[in-house]
Amino acid sequence: QVQLVESGGGLVQAGGSLRLSCAASGRTLSGYAMGWFRQAPGKEREFVAAISRSGGNKYYADSVKGRFTISRDNAKNTVSLQMDRLKPEDTAVYYCAAGPASRASFPYSSRAKYDYWGQGTQVTVSS
Repeated sequence: QVQLVESGGGLVQAGGSLRLSCAASGRTLSGYAMGWFRQAPGKEREFVAAISRSGGNKYYADSVKGRFTISRDNAKNTVSLQMDRLKPEDTAVYYCAAGPASRASFPYSSRAKYDYWGQGTQVTVSS
């Protein structure tokens, strides 16, 4: 079992920045692909960013490419999402997720790739 806890959400003005963190316990994250997803009110949960277990490969949704940066520190068992130039449409609950790196049949953008999910952290961007 992997327990994931997100932090770093909050209220920020458009154009501002936030850094989300995801801390894991229970198992080392080095064997897991990690992802960030978000869910806005009335919408489905959508892919934001993902990173391979080594950190060598990173993937982003088109809507956040160039503004968000995902990173991981396997020694500290953490994953982060740096969000810059935030827009009101980035407002959502953000979730951290972990999935076995061996589950290669699913793309990093698919929720099916991930077994473990955090409780989420709210990000609100005001205009």
